[in-house]
Order: sequence, then structure tokens, then C-alpha cells
Amino acid sequence: MDRPLTLGYSPCPNDTYIFAAWAEGLLPDAPAVQVVYEDIAVLNRMALNEELDIVKASFHAMAYLRETYALLRSGGALGRGCGPLVVTRERIGARELNGKSIAVPGMRTTALLLLRLFEPSLSDFIVMPFDQIMSAVRGGVVDAGLIIHESRFTYPSYGLRQAVDLGEWWTGETGLPIPLGGIAMRRSLGQERRRLVEKTIRASLEHARRDEASIWETVRAHAQEMDNEVMRAHIELYVNEFSLDYGKEGETAIRRLFEEAERRGVVPPSSADIF
Repeated sequence: MDRPLTLGYSPCPNDTYIFAAWAEGLLPDAPAVQVVYEDIAVLNRMALNEELDIVKASFHAMAYLRETYALLRSGGALGRGCGPLVVTRERIGARELNGKSIAVPGMRTTALLLLRLFEPSLSDFIVMPFDQIMSAVRGGVVDAGLIIHESRFTYPSYGLRQAVDLGEWWTGETGLPIPLGGIAMRRSLGQERRRLVEKTIRASLEHARRDEASIWETVRAHAQEMDNEVMRAHIELYVNEFSLDYGKEGETAIRRLFEEAERRGVVPPSSADIF
């Protein structure tokens, strides 16, 4: 390949922390890469159009990508206590969302997949950028909001209340960590290049942990108005042992999510493997 690999991920601190060393050319022998920063909903669409070689994608979107993209075992977001939340202005029960309008960050996000598994009867979804959802709920534009990323740390400052923690629900139902998003790579690039990219992602994360000062300005530059305390909490929550390698438990959780989604008809079945 005589061109850089195209790599798309979000400007959120967990992604930039993992990939900064690679993106900034701090890793010897790493393949050349051209980075695209976009919101996860945009990245999902780009992947569905096969516009990127390597892409951070929601696991929901992976259900529609697995014939052309393979899930890599490094760089993803999976864990406990890190799931999407449904928030409202007034305190309501988790099962009182029927008939409510709900702002969601995208129709192919794992957050929405989990919400549909939690309560299949919900249908009044309004798509908007994830960073506009809390304001929309506070302003009465919608009845509830499905929030992701750093919003789980900041929603109380909007005067909002948690109606349901979908990660807590998933782990309570399955005993497994919650899969949120993974790194996918075009299958046409081959196994050898896939192994090199997985090795590079692990090396990039290890570099960040070993020499955080060398990548912190890159992380800070893409964090918008997020303060250091929220940024640090965001990284600590979403970057964990599963980010280096899903391992057996992580793979089990991912496969269980797909099995449940297919069984309930939320995503179409496929004979293609995820990995």
C-alpha cells in the first residue's frame, strides 16, 4: 500500500488518548496514517459507505458492517459502569418512558441498540448531535435524552435526573461488561496488515500510559470545552484493560450483544463473523 491508512475516530478523550501516539508519529515502525476526527454517528455512516480503512464504530453499526469490516481486538470501549444513560427533567421510573419523545445520538449507536433491547416498545426517537441532547431535554424540546460520552458526568449541571442506566441494566441481566464501540478494519486489507494495526494500537495506548505528557496536548486540543477533571474521569472510565485486548470476557460480551439483538429482531442476522 503506497498511501497512508485512513483512520477515523472521535475527538473524545478516550479515543484521542489511545491513538495520539500513533497519530502524532511517536511510534517507530508504525504504518503511516491519515486521521479523520468525527462524531460517532458520522463515523458509523462513513463506515457504512466504506470511506475509511480503520474506523471507530458503534457495535450497533458493526451489525451492518461485518461483511466488509473486521472488528479488531484493541482500541475499543467496553467496561462496567460506563453505559449510556436516559435522563429527564422530572423524576420518572425506568419503565415510564412509553409515549415519551427521546433524543438519541444516532440510529446506529450502541446506546440506541441497548435502549431498544431494554424496552422494545419505544419508538419516538429524535436524532441530534450528542452534545445538544442535554440542552434539548432541559429546554423541553424532548421529554428525555439518551446520553453518552462525558455527558454522564455533566448532566446534573443541567438540572436533569437519571431515569435508567443502560450499562447497569445490561450487566445486571448478563453479568458481562457493556460493549460500546470498537475499532473495525476493512477485511480487504488482509490479515497481515490487520495484525500490524492491532499491534500498533496496543503500542499507542502503552505509550500514552508510559509517557502521558507526550500526548496530553493532543488530547487536550480535541476536548473542546471539557475541563481537566471531566477529561480525566472520561479517560479513566472508558480506557481500561479491555482497550488493550478484549480477552475472553470481552469477546463473550460482544457476541452476547449481537445474539440478543438478532434474537429480538433489532439487527438483521448474518453469517459473517464479527472478528
